[in-house]
Amino acid sequence: MSTIFFRTLIIFITLMVVLRLMGKRQIGEMQPFEFVVTLIIADLACIPMADVAIPLIYGLVAILTLFVLHQLFSLLENKNNLLKFIISGKPSVVIDKNGVNIIELKKNNLDVADLIEALRGQGYFSLDDVHYAIFESNGKLSTLEKEDYLKNPPSIPTVLINDGKLNKTNLALNNIEESFLKEVLAKNQTKLSLVEVMTVDKNKKVYLKSKNKPYFTFNLGELYA
Repeated sequence: MSTIFFRTLIIFITLMVVLRLMGKRQIGEMQPFEFVVTLIIADLACIPMADVAIPLIYGLVAILTLFVLHQLFSLLENKNNLLKFIISGKPSVVIDKNGVNIIELKKNNLDVADLIEALRGQGYFSLDDVHYAIFESNGKLSTLEKEDYLKNPPSIPTVLINDGKLNKTNLALNNIEESFLKEVLAKNQTKLSLVEVMTVDKNKKVYLKSKNKPYFTFNLGELYA
């Protein structure tokens, strides 16, 4: 029992030193390779702690080797921008002056629903509350809000169209007929297959973004009164 206690203590102290030397980033702020290294280190630490038949030095050498690799990757990133892009990726502008960038969302294996969820985490409930939204290489979302953001009453939008696909459930929740929606699209010189994003909130405010066109907003009630 005492053997396991002292082996665990040694591994714990080693891990604390190694992770401290790697930097004080939180899990959500880690680059992909840093997260991978941390997971492997955690797994390697468990083996010599639980199995006394494995020499303790094996676990320590493996952990220190990963630390050296981490430092080497960090050095390469700082020396070469191309390697930094290959190892850690680059930020993706998912909302710009033209609206939602579906291409960048797909590159990050995301859809409009994921983007709206991330925006809500930042305190924004509509896609047009911000000028720009950027998914950083560590997975965090950075935003630049519009000047009149606080003047707009908050209302949670629902997605009606996502990359040319109609969400019939949300259509029913908003009491909008499919035929009426197609009429709306036609009057705005677009059609279902060309719409990248379309949302509507409880105030009937619509956000519409078609392929190769800037987004715009309008109110269903005012437009068809």
